[in-house]
Amino acid sequence: MLLTRASEYALLSLDIIQASTKPQGAEQLAIQLNIPKSFLAKILQTLAKKGILESKKGAHGGFIMARKANEVTISEIILAAEGKAPAIFDCNQYANTCPNGAIGTCNISPFLANFQYKIDTFLRELTLEDILK
Repeated sequence: MLLTRASEYALLSLDIIQASTKPQGAEQLAIQLNIPKSFLAKILQTLAKKGILESKKGAHGGFIMARKANEVTISEIILAAEGKAPAIFDCNQYANTCPNGAIGTCNISPFLANFQYKIDTFLRELTLEDILK
């Protein structure tokens, strides 16, 4: 799975939210980023459910960071936005995900599994703060 617009919009929104001193509403973010409001609102709500954002209600409500940018990993953001961990390839070390059913005989399976592991590790170590520098 390649990353979708959901991950892109989550990251773009988090960039603005973490830099702001006041809550950011979905509508104003959607306008600023030229993103469909309903899609962005769902992403922001998911980020709040996962503890990345906090939702503030009221006239001056919106979203604020629930944690500091250096405490939120890119892996967490992608998992929240996509609903599943990013997979670089259609296949990996698990037989039930091999599109060709060739897991026992595939010569590149160990390479693909190792590569995916390195990507996963990188995304778990990379924080929101790291990419916004």
